[in-house]
Amino acid sequence: MIDVRLQEFDVSRIVGGVLGTGTERCAILFASAVELPNGRIRLIVNDVEFPEDLSYSERTALSAELTPQYVAHISKTAARNNWSIIFLHSHPGMSPPEFSLIDDEGERRLAKFLSIRTPSGRHCSVVVSAGGWQARELGSQSAIRVVSVGSVVKTLFEPVESSDISLRFDRQIRALGAAGQRHLELQTVAIIGLGGTGSIAAEQLAYLGVRKFILVDPDRLETTNLNRVVGSKPRDIGRFKVELAAELIKTVAPSAQVHQIRGDVTRTASARELLAADFIFSCTDSHGSRAVIQQIAYQYLIPCVDVGSVIAAKDGRIEGIHGRIQALAPGFACFTCSGLLDPEQVRRDMMTEEERHRDPYILGGHEPAPAVISINATVISLAMTMFLAMTVGVPSEGRHILYNARSPSLKSVSVSRNPDCYICSSRGALARGDQQPLFTRDD
Repeated sequence: MIDVRLQEFDVSRIVGGVLGTGTERCAILFASAVELPNGRIRLIVNDVEFPEDLSYSERTALSAELTPQYVAHISKTAARNNWSIIFLHSHPGMSPPEFSLIDDEGERRLAKFLSIRTPSGRHCSVVVSAGGWQARELGSQSAIRVVSVGSVVKTLFEPVESSDISLRFDRQIRALGAAGQRHLELQTVAIIGLGGTGSIAAEQLAYLGVRKFILVDPDRLETTNLNRVVGSKPRDIGRFKVELAAELIKTVAPSAQVHQIRGDVTRTASARELLAADFIFSCTDSHGSRAVIQQIAYQYLIPCVDVGSVIAAKDGRIEGIHGRIQALAPGFACFTCSGLLDPEQVRRDMMTEEERHRDPYILGGHEPAPAVISINATVISLAMTMFLAMTVGVPSEGRHILYNARSPSLKSVSVSRNPDCYICSSRGALARGDQQPLFTRDD
């Protein structure tokens, strides 16, 4: 199955460019095709082009046809850049759109032409009206999902049929609605780091109704983890944290699908497992991990919520408690723009243990940071509300929140994006898909 991801900004451009003109209009979306670990194909839209008037051979209130010369031009562009093409056109009216017999015939001709000009391409067709979107593989009846990613994550078209909802979610449906609950069940959510914050995230997501998980953590449970890793017991010391988190999820939701990755996300094989996710929770305390996660979030249009908490303590006395909950998605500043990544720490985190041992600039180890489960739970609960706001419409606008326990206070902040940022700008990794290599290690 194929799904399409595009930026919220591009959705606004497309709707404004093809609707409300009195005639059918077209848009051409160029996308990078990414093969996901689960065998599916995801098309990451990285460019949108609106044909000029001379590029149409016909355009009326009920039909639009592009010239052979223009189709040849865009197929050449796609072949040169190894892009897939998504042919989008408008339909009149307020009703949900449906492909017409004219669309069927035109797509058959297009598919035949492109099978010769771009034989390895996976091309699609989309129809848009004031009543919504519909999408399918070009020249076929195979429906595809279309998702918009930005301040909110909106499924513009979902071909999966709705399933019955358990009575256990009755109180939640009264808040989120049946459609919101079904959406949670369809999401694949990745959690990187299954320690103090990640284990709480796993538990809360399972109770919310998420049923597909990707868990990433290379570490085993230690005695010092027992005060904050939810579900852990003294007899679990030495077991992998992802294994414990999977058991916790299964206790809440026995039918949940949980993919465990006992690896470091700074390594390519582990990082690419995240590409099958619809949403990411970053619960790691590593600068190197955060550097990789943010690249995946922007490059593959997989929204992420990152959490961090700091307890400043001296001689057993707390001097300050702070938390940060930050969304990583198109339109928002990344860690690099926010100044939250230490390049030296990233360099160290990317090393193997042997390389760290040999490095003359790394002396000794880091002092373990203070950690209290109640602080972790507060930060994760705020992150869950942000997740619900982005995915199912909970009315909460904060996408970068700072928590101060002493005041106490919650402060929503905004950081300006660098228009030339190598991660979150269109000149960098944003929406590049596999056309940009990940900054990871292959060992």
